[in-house]
Amino acid sequence: MKRNILVAYDGSELSEKALQEAKLQAGGVPETEVYVITVVTQAGPSTNAAIAKSIQYEVADSLRPDMEKINRAFEAEDIPIHTDIVFANTNRNAGAKICEYADEHDISLIIAGSRGLGGMKKLLLGSVSNQIVQEAGCPVLVIK
Repeated sequence: MKRNILVAYDGSELSEKALQEAKLQAGGVPETEVYVITVVTQAGPSTNAAIAKSIQYEVADSLRPDMEKINRAFEAEDIPIHTDIVFANTNRNAGAKICEYADEHDISLIIAGSRGLGGMKKLLLGSVSNQIVQEAGCPVLVIK
């Protein structure tokens, strides 16, 4: 039976631990593929769409080297890997976009760090992992 594991990656220490857990879950298990995504939400002034898009593209470009490094690490262990940078065209919580992606790619398990943001940002934006737990249509493993 095919198993697809999705890792929500944001560059934080906990998302790095989520990657390691995905390796453990997928290593040596036939028909298991790992999907690693990072969600770039809308940033900048909402009144100027061109500036907001420009900022999104800059953030995405800064994440590409990380995604390439992740690809190489999983390929070195013969674990099928797909990496993707996903754009959310609103400034809603990235958890909703992660759940949409999981539905579209027949994901069996989502692995996410318990938090990637800290302080005031977490209070204002809400917890991505909490949103995933609430909305996901598959099991979720939250890494602390």
